[in-house]
Amino acid sequence: MANTTTTPTPGTLAATTATGSAARSTGSTTGKTVIDDTVVSKVAGIAAREVNGVHGLGGGAARAIGALRDAIGQRDLSQGVKVEVGEKQVAADITIVAEYPVPLQQVAEGVRSSVARALEQIVGMEVAEVNVTVQDVFIPGDDDEDDDKKEARVA
Repeated sequence: MANTTTTPTPGTLAATTATGSAARSTGSTTGKTVIDDTVVSKVAGIAAREVNGVHGLGGGAARAIGALRDAIGQRDLSQGVKVEVGEKQVAADITIVAEYPVPLQQVAEGVRSSVARALEQIVGMEVAEVNVTVQDVFIPGDDDEDDDKKEARVA
């Protein structure tokens, strides 16, 4: 879990562990903020899905389970995402399904930068690395053609 501890003295700068940034405090409020690993995974998953050329996240089995969850309204936003959270840094492994015919290296780089930016801005931690695995390529129309063939055989 990502921990952020703030111990300010009135009118001085207080260091924030997870962000490495400083904040001016006017009171003597102390406390601890804990960001659960699942939250970090969700932030990374949402950021990865926003990249053009990403059809979905996760491998075949994860996508099948994800389709079932979607059907009952329980979408897993961290599907296909694994994170390792340290004291000050986070590393993420993202498994994607790319759309055909997008350049795969370009999509992977887009995922890397989008996830890193989101983790730094939203979670407030330094990103050590973002590894992207292209697990599959989605070809639009493949599923549609198979359905047409099956219907033609039955008629």
